[in-house]
Amino acid sequence: MSARDVSDTAVETIQREMTAFARRARASAGRMHPELSLVSYTLLGHLEESGGCRATDLAEHYALDKSTVSRQVAALERDGLIGREPDPHDHRVQVLRLTDAGRRLLARVTERRREVVRQRLADWPEEDLERFAGYLVRYNARRPAL
Repeated sequence: MSARDVSDTAVETIQREMTAFARRARASAGRMHPELSLVSYTLLGHLEESGGCRATDLAEHYALDKSTVSRQVAALERDGLIGREPDPHDHRVQVLRLTDAGRRLLARVTERRREVVRQRLADWPEEDLERFAGYLVRYNARRPAL
């Protein structure tokens, strides 16, 4: 078997397993926290982590269509989970920020999600967990080529 064949086999396995992971994450998100879609959860998490940002920043960061983000933002705003504030550097721009209700819901959902992951990984050695975490960070740090 050539080096290229091994690489192709590994890449195919990685792609297949990442697809299964994404499908499982979407399916379990609805069961774990029906009040918050996976996309909404992800956007709220980013807003918390970043301290707030523009809707266009969310779209760019997650490679989502602006109309998709706009619909999600409108729903989160309608539910009282986020609010808008003028950007202190450019008053023409609105910055999205979590509300107190958004922070509370995000914290509850995050803890439920962490518990599910903890249970799935409960029998993994600490060394494997650290390596897996590092690989995921490394993979997600790379911007996809467009």
